[in-house]
Amino acid sequence: MTKHLLGNWKERVVFSGNGPQPQILEENNLFKVIVAGLEPGQAIPVHPEQGAVYTILQGTGWMTVDDERFPIETGSVISMGNGAARGMEAETPLVFLAVRTGSA
Repeated sequence: MTKHLLGNWKERVVFSGNGPQPQILEENNLFKVIVAGLEPGQAIPVHPEQGAVYTILQGTGWMTVDDERFPIETGSVISMGNGAARGMEAETPLVFLAVRTGSA
């Protein structure tokens, strides 16, 4: 099994006035790992996507999964199945790591 050190997320995350700029940390035919940052007030609109696990690395905000909206904070882990609609809103500078399943 090949192992990779993906580095310090703080050196990879990008904050932009134009919205999230996801940075790919690893991608293959089984999964994709990204890190992304949101400025306060920025949002990712609710949209369906592949199954994923999100880990909030920094900040606070709100996550919507299907029809449920709930608060998120540093340390929150959110898991959702394939096709679930999800979105995110930042109250403070927010950084998340997402591992998406399926084909790259």
